Amino acid sequence: MLELVLVAALTTLATGLGAIPVAFLGERARELRAGLLGIAAGVMLVAAIVGLLLPALGEGGGADVAIGLAAGIAFLLAAGRAIGEAPPGVVAAGDRTWILVFLALFLHSFPEGFAIGTAYASSTAGLGLFIVVAIAVQNIPEGTSTAIPMATAGYGLGAQFWAAVLTSAPQPVGAVIAYLLVEEVTALLPVSFAFAAGAMLALVVVSVFPDAWREGRRDALAGAISGGALMLALGLALGV
Repeated sequence: MLELVLVAALTTLATGLGAIPVAFLGERARELRAGLLGIAAGVMLVAAIVGLLLPALGEGGGADVAIGLAAGIAFLLAAGRAIGEAPPGVVAAGDRTWILVFLALFLHSFPEGFAIGTAYASSTAGLGLFIVVAIAVQNIPEGTSTAIPMATAGYGLGAQFWAAVLTSAPQPVGAVIAYLLVEEVTALLPVSFAFAAGAMLALVVVSVFPDAWREGRRDALAGAISGGALMLALGLALGV
């Protein structure tokens, strides 16, 4: 359990790394966002399918997987509607913008933590590390998304860094909840896998990749291919 909490905390801190380019480049950091978000989309897509959906099918029947997928997608869409869905790519002056971006990313982080906890509860070798790396990598552009509007509003690096980290604060909580649930009721493992997969796939389709595409089509596509290839190579290396 302690290891799970520590690795989930590390993925949370990784979000703060996204504020560093903004500190040096200011609003010019936006030029990197298409590629960074593309990488995040590719990483999340492969992680959701290879690291979550396929294990879900291996652990349970089609009905369990369908229920989990539907619940994950519904959670993500409902979370977006609850705050009026400010897309992570919105960049404008003023406190209202960065607060909406912060809330959007905060709500999106819970199922990512759920994925970490479920992977750690699984007996599949290497799966926990595979998912942790995926979440950590995709957290970095989310940190950049938080930092850019904060820089526009006049906030310094310290505030940008910790605000970015706080957007991922639900990840350790979601990781612990998922782990405890699956440990108590083993039959929930395929549903938990599928829930996390559904939420992550919905996030890629509804928010992350469309946002990257709007920022720059070529960089978004190149980033997505690179991110997907990275995770496929990691999966092969870990035997996932």
